Amino acid sequence: MDSPLNGSPDGTPKGTPNGSPHDRPHGDPPETPYLELLARGAPAEAYERPGLLARAERAPAERLAALERAKLLALRVRGELEGRRRREAELSALFETAHDLAGLRDLDAVLQAIVQRARSLLGTEAAYLTLNDPTAGDTYMRVTDGSVSARFQQLRLGMGEGLGGLVAQTARPYVTDSYFDDPRFQHTRTIDAGVSDEGLVAILGVPLLLGSNVIGVLFAADRRVRVFEREQIALLASFAAHAAVALDTANLLAETRTALAELEAANEIIRDRSGVIERASEVHDRLTELVLRGGGVRDVAAAVAEVLSGSVEFLEADRAPAEALDRSRADGHAVRHGDDWIAAVSAGGELLGALVLHGHPRLDPVDQRTLERAAMVTSLLQLARRSAGEAEQRVRGELLDDLLDAPDREPRLLRERAARLRADLDAPHVVLAAAIDAPRATAGPEAATEPEDAADRQRLWSAASHLAATRQGLAAARDGGTVLLLPLAGGDSADALARRTARQLGTAVHAPVTVGASTPVAAPAARPAEVAVSYAEARRCLAALRALGRAGEGAAAEDFGFLGLLLAGTRDGAPDGTRVRDFVTRVIGAVVEYDARRGTGLVRTLDAYFASGMSPARTKDELHVHVNTVAQRLERVGRLLGDDWQSPARALEIQLALRLHRLTGAVDIEC
Repeated sequence: MDSPLNGSPDGTPKGTPNGSPHDRPHGDPPETPYLELLARGAPAEAYERPGLLARAERAPAERLAALERAKLLALRVRGELEGRRRREAELSALFETAHDLAGLRDLDAVLQAIVQRARSLLGTEAAYLTLNDPTAGDTYMRVTDGSVSARFQQLRLGMGEGLGGLVAQTARPYVTDSYFDDPRFQHTRTIDAGVSDEGLVAILGVPLLLGSNVIGVLFAADRRVRVFEREQIALLASFAAHAAVALDTANLLAETRTALAELEAANEIIRDRSGVIERASEVHDRLTELVLRGGGVRDVAAAVAEVLSGSVEFLEADRAPAEALDRSRADGHAVRHGDDWIAAVSAGGELLGALVLHGHPRLDPVDQRTLERAAMVTSLLQLARRSAGEAEQRVRGELLDDLLDAPDREPRLLRERAARLRADLDAPHVVLAAAIDAPRATAGPEAATEPEDAADRQRLWSAASHLAATRQGLAAARDGGTVLLLPLAGGDSADALARRTARQLGTAVHAPVTVGASTPVAAPAARPAEVAVSYAEARRCLAALRALGRAGEGAAAEDFGFLGLLLAGTRDGAPDGTRVRDFVTRVIGAVVEYDARRGTGLVRTLDAYFASGMSPARTKDELHVHVNTVAQRLERVGRLLGDDWQSPARALEIQLALRLHRLTGAVDIEC
């Protein structure tokens, strides 16, 4: 059964609401209500209630005195219990801090936990930690908890300035119950502004010591006047000691990690250097073996690819990236191009191609040198192959010379000689005339038009011979330049071949090369006389390109439109009817065919239109038709010939084609 002194949490005895004397016998021990308050952990003010109730009940003086003695004893016990609980919480916090230090991984997290625990146990509104900066000669804010001012969080204190500067300078704790009224330390405008911004009044600061050196200060602060007890100063000093250990441990760990990282990096460099040296030695041995046994360019590329663990290929000069190739040739080193590396393959001032290492954006200097050495070996192999092939090229040149100078040669013998050179003279071929157009640097204005010197001609012939060999064609030096007889692949055209050849030869000799091309020769072996005629046509085309300011380009007679008829000249002393018909067909063939199929009069309408000065009104009078009929016919012509058929250049070609169409005997269908 509950004791009559058992009461509510506020100390009111159980029973009737007003705790009447009938429910409270005066014979109970006076300690009983206070023991119950202690058991419940009641607040201090609750201990006044039993005495007040006894006085209200007019208890005897002895009873009141006994209750007062019991209250004092209970409050003393309560204070002891509170102190023990507080000490237990402090020890627990210190233990947790020590545990954090034992497993230190993140210094910021440990320092933040120390500041938070200090603030919590001391019951302050803010806590913060500053560290000394030996370089700047001041202290700076490292960690804060409970701070609301950005200016305060970025505050720096000079040594001896403010309370923190004084602690850092003297290595002793300092406490003030009212910061702005305390004259013991030096006030500065910056520090006072930061403290005022934060609203701090009472501040306690203890030093962070490593041996006898102060490395920082730990603070606890309130925004009201407060007196810090000795136990609180000691507790904050304990946290400061832990913070100093954390900083020292972190520094040692950082130094250890740095040393380990440096050692690992040194070991990695040594391992890498050893691997690079081994690879360089291996590549040197393999390249030497390739040269001795007469290996080819592909063998070199394969060997380098295996050693460098990448993809390596040899590209002709015209297929390699021009800008990177020029830089590599000028510097004499491999250069980076995107994720690739380009090493120029050159000899005697002539660009032979490039070795390209794919997919290696970062290349070790030794590996880069390996690629450069491979490019040098490739140039030696190319020169050796060229020397061996020059005899074959001379044979090719002799065969082409015979086609040009002795058109009466027996076709069977020509075919046999061509077969030995892997050339098929029964397939369509194009004759090309090529010449270097780069003026010499020391020449005057007149010298720029002189024929190329011997070195230029030799380089051009060498490049042309190499190109002819790769295309199963023929090449020879002639008339201060070179002449080539190249097969025409299906779907290709003479002008496209001329442009491509000019680009390839120009890249190879590193100078502008102009190339003029003839119309295709159906079968040079069957009609050898046409080769000489085509060569003359190609030379006229070359001269026309130079005259038109198109030096360094390639073109064929058909590329000049109706001017191609003039360049083509005559064959067998008479106009070439086939060439004329081809021109007419190319220019207005679609209109002629439409008239033939539909029985219309578009050709006659075109004649009248141009004869009338391109006036639809005068054209309808010439044809005796309505002007709408003229407009409809001209619209049909536009669909057949293209929207630009009335442009000056196209109109000139169309008028010439119409006149040639009449001269060849074609019959217009009447309207």
